[in-house]
Amino acid sequence: MKGLFITLEGPEGAGKSTQARMLAEWLQKQGREVVLTREPGGTELGQALRRLILTHPMRPETEFLLYSADRAEHAATVIRPALKRGAVVVSDRWLDSSLAYQGYGRGLPIAWLRAVSQGFLGDLWPDLTFLLYLPPRLGLWRARHRRGTLEPDRFEEEELAFHERVLEGFFELARGEPERFVKVSVEKPRAEEVHRRLVEELRARGLV
Repeated sequence: MKGLFITLEGPEGAGKSTQARMLAEWLQKQGREVVLTREPGGTELGQALRRLILTHPMRPETEFLLYSADRAEHAATVIRPALKRGAVVVSDRWLDSSLAYQGYGRGLPIAWLRAVSQGFLGDLWPDLTFLLYLPPRLGLWRARHRRGTLEPDRFEEEELAFHERVLEGFFELARGEPERFVKVSVEKPRAEEVHRRLVEELRARGLV
């Protein structure tokens, strides 16, 4: 059976982790081997890099290159092997997040971000990307509410204008690859309703 690479993207507070978990559980019930992972943090190295990136101020170039180091390890040790044996990989974030956050959000050249990534990713690209979106102000409120008394990470502390640029960046990426991206509003629907929308799209495309 052919492997399948599915990613979930979107701004802060969009519920990507919840939807990734629900989708993975549903796919397992369909008899598929599923690898549920995330960026950064899908490997042991990635977990260390995740703590570093989310807590230490750094230049945008450094931020992107650390994400790239995590992504290179993630691709080689988790994603490619899983796809090779026919599993479904469900990843909470992928390269699109770097393009949106470090590119559109922080102003790094998109062409440079893509060129660096092409060097170690090659033809590894998602078969389908669900872009979960909502107004940035609401997303930040949800993210902070979810964390409760925990300190917000440095992305959640960014000014609203930054998050608005990130969301517009995601929309621009989706406009560039409409065959891969599926935009799903999560402003009002319950988690179960969003999940049904994702499953319907998989079925409509004949992927399950």
